Amino acid sequence: MAADPEYYDVYYKARLNPEKGVAHVSITLQGQELPSELTLRLNTKRHLNLEGGKELKIDGDDAVWRPKGKRSTIHYDFVIDEKKSQGRYDSRITDKWAILRSDKLIPPVSVRAASNLQSRATLEIEAPEKWNALAPYVKDEDGVFQLKDPGRRFIRPKGWMIAGRIGSRQDIIDGTDVVIAAPLGKNVRRQDTLAFLSWTLPELKKVFPEFPQKLLIVMAGDPMWRGGLSGTRSLFMHADRPLISGNRTSSLLHELVHVATGIRGDKESDWIVEGIAEYYSLETLRRTGGISERRYQEALEDLANWGAESPNLLVKRSAGPVTARATVVLHEVDKAIQKSSEGKSSLDDVVKILASERGEITLDKFRALAEKAAGAPLPQLERTFLTGKKKP
Repeated sequence: MAADPEYYDVYYKARLNPEKGVAHVSITLQGQELPSELTLRLNTKRHLNLEGGKELKIDGDDAVWRPKGKRSTIHYDFVIDEKKSQGRYDSRITDKWAILRSDKLIPPVSVRAASNLQSRATLEIEAPEKWNALAPYVKDEDGVFQLKDPGRRFIRPKGWMIAGRIGSRQDIIDGTDVVIAAPLGKNVRRQDTLAFLSWTLPELKKVFPEFPQKLLIVMAGDPMWRGGLSGTRSLFMHADRPLISGNRTSSLLHELVHVATGIRGDKESDWIVEGIAEYYSLETLRRTGGISERRYQEALEDLANWGAESPNLLVKRSAGPVTARATVVLHEVDKAIQKSSEGKSSLDDVVKILASERGEITLDKFRALAEKAAGAPLPQLERTFLTGKKKP
């Protein structure tokens, strides 16, 4: 029989320093028994000045930590500002606020430890006076985040976070604690966003019943990335993005589907990930009456026309016309499943399984699940069709 679990504590602490543009980070392990070795996968442009005495060795992009005794600590500086393409930030600190992802702040960690040894973890954010901090975790009475990650033996923080002089709106929507947060003094539609989710999120959760019980949506204007970026139990959305776009899709719902599924594609299957997100943003609006059936069909026609510019879906990254064609293909797959199964199954059944398993998705896996739901082969998922070499 397996031995009873033994626990050690992991204390993450980050002191935000707007003047230097960094977070001063410490990671402390404490317990009767600690892991024998931890390897931190560093971003050497952002994780700087590592200190840990003889217990810490730097090997290229890796920091190998071999704790001794019942308590061990390492320190480093994390550079917060980071730009994506077009000069827009996906991580930023100013003298009034900071927006970043905690799973960038704390890099990926692989751990060697006894099989019965498990972690408990907290995250403390030390910020300038009058700053508040929010992350997709519950705080204790001292304002320390209590980290949870079921199934993981080693817990580290994940998802978006915001700190500073911020304003927020919060509500429980269909069992999910939703918080909309943004810097003060910005033209951000916190209440509008919360109202939008009050009638769309319950419908989305019918398709994805394992949707997180806590959701943080961080919003801000320029110079932040002018779009949406999903994370664990959280997402970022630029304040200027409409709740429903002119093409009848929704960037907010698109990113929420990413939060719900937690899937990623291999080198040829990103179209499945992005297509599912776009298709269900459109479907959710149709199912809730946000758009009419006529507008829904018009949106599909527009996407089909745009998708004709990129007939090959089996590419590494899906964007623009590739995602447009992927959305239309998934609509056709959905119709084929319903027709072949005589209405007993739909694409909903396939994506529920994907969301429950999470992780990497491949074309072969997706096709197997879809054809099982249909009870018949689906020519829409043949490689020759997906590469644009064959008509449906």
